Amino acid sequence: MDITTVLTTLLRDGFILVFNQDKLDIVKTAEALLAAGIGNMEVTCRISKPLEKLARLRKELPAFVAGSASLIDWPDMLKVYNRAHPDDPLPTLQQVVDAGACYLVSAVNFSDAGYKKFAGRIAMIPGCGSATDVVTQFGKGANLCKVFPAKELGGPAFVEAIDPALHKTISLVPTGGTNVANIPDYINAGVLVLGGSFSMIDKATLQKIVGEQDYKLLARELTAVKQLIDAARAKKYPGFDFATASLEQISQKTGRNFNVG
Repeated sequence: MDITTVLTTLLRDGFILVFNQDKLDIVKTAEALLAAGIGNMEVTCRISKPLEKLARLRKELPAFVAGSASLIDWPDMLKVYNRAHPDDPLPTLQQVVDAGACYLVSAVNFSDAGYKKFAGRIAMIPGCGSATDVVTQFGKGANLCKVFPAKELGGPAFVEAIDPALHKTISLVPTGGTNVANIPDYINAGVLVLGGSFSMIDKATLQKIVGEQDYKLLARELTAVKQLIDAARAKKYPGFDFATASLEQISQKTGRNFNVG
């Protein structure tokens, strides 16, 4: 899947679900997302057997844009972790790409070696905690920059504070503490894509979804998130249809550069 198709999907969706639930079926969750009008999901490497699950998802739903997250692109740190967890090691960037990852996400920066190998070929979304992080990672080839942990960094106010320093050019993806209450504020601040986990769903509802394997209920909950995003976008960009727009059109409308081409 080419990088333009991947980024266009993420931007049209406006949302990246962090799949971190071992008790949910990965393919059925993706199907619930599709029913909600969302065509992507990141598979965190904090779940069990992430490579197997990612490969299965790509095989059964090849048009679905599946990413890989919680990556550590620093060999020495990876060795330390994997020595301590030999039965459940974290994969490398190459391993998740080989398993079919369409985009790569980390809570921290990607290394120069990672960019040299994958930038321009696989969409890369590094974790950033400052304006300097954002411009440095973008300069090395990042396509979007994850703001993490967004809540602890200041939420929508943090995005509003650093965006002028970025000349409102780089697209930020706040992740961590995003919810139905602050989604409109993030979008009003200029965010085009939000990251969120199952914690966005009411606890009792999520327990029912997991306990009863109720993917229709999950689809309804995800539809509500998507509708909220769409409504906030319509207010921010009246008359503009993200659902059909090309990457170039989204860039022209929003002023954001996605580091492609």
